[in-house]
Amino acid sequence: MSSALDSVVARIRNLPPDLQKEVIEYIHHLELRANRTDTQKFRFEWEGSLAHLKDRYTSVQLQHKVLDWWN
Repeated sequence: MSSALDSVVARIRNLPPDLQKEVIEYIHHLELRANRTDTQKFRFEWEGSLAHLKDRYTSVQLQHKVLDWWN
């Protein structure tokens, strides 16, 4: 592992300062992503909300209608 790390450090040192800064910012972004604890599962609270329309529309028509309403 040390040789891999040494290789990465050497490659970063060969970059111009502005790109070195970008690498550091990207590493920071990866650290934040790796330590994220707010992983929230998708909730289906809206499930069944359009049940009253099932006699008026097919599921495909309803999907199109929802897109119209949304836009």
